[in-house]
Amino acid sequence: MPMFRRVFPAVALLCVLAAGTAVAQDVVENKTEAPSREPDVIFVPTPREVVAKMLELARVTKDDLVYDLGCGDGRIVIMAARKYGCRAVGFDIDPERIKESRANVAKAGVGHLVKIQQQDIFELDLSPASVVTLYLLPSLNVKLIPQLEKLKPGSRIVSHAFDMRGVKPDKVVRFQSKKRNRTYTIYLWTAPLKKIDESSQEPE
Repeated sequence: MPMFRRVFPAVALLCVLAAGTAVAQDVVENKTEAPSREPDVIFVPTPREVVAKMLELARVTKDDLVYDLGCGDGRIVIMAARKYGCRAVGFDIDPERIKESRANVAKAGVGHLVKIQQQDIFELDLSPASVVTLYLLPSLNVKLIPQLEKLKPGSRIVSHAFDMRGVKPDKVVRFQSKKRNRTYTIYLWTAPLKKIDESSQEPE
């Protein structure tokens, strides 16, 4: 009996310490900070039917790691995880978007597959990703080229609406939304990127 009394408090203490560590880790992973600079674009959500087409065009599978640059409310990474069972990470610089997307990830029950990180996308190492999704301005897509060039061969990049000047897309898909009565465009590139020699082109 004395041995039980000695062991039980020790086990209880270990449980408390483990729980405390888990809580501390959760706080670290879910904290937000003031942005280092203003967001590059105003958040405009990609329609879910376009998200579905983007992931389909990128040929996402459960073995992929999807990076969404400028994740907004988290809809792209959430759909990737729910539909394909793959891992996904959403990045955004805006703390409000981070809070919103983390809440949506928790609500969707995909926290075991999806992480949301507050980070400047132009400071990211993109090489771990096998799929990168974008809904940024053309100038920002171009700014990402040095990082995208470090993707592993065969990695896919999909962009809603905007191309990437100086880089030839593998495919451009336009589809008509019956729900919204408008046409959407999606661009696909595959690593390594195919650069266009713009100096040889005739000026417009």
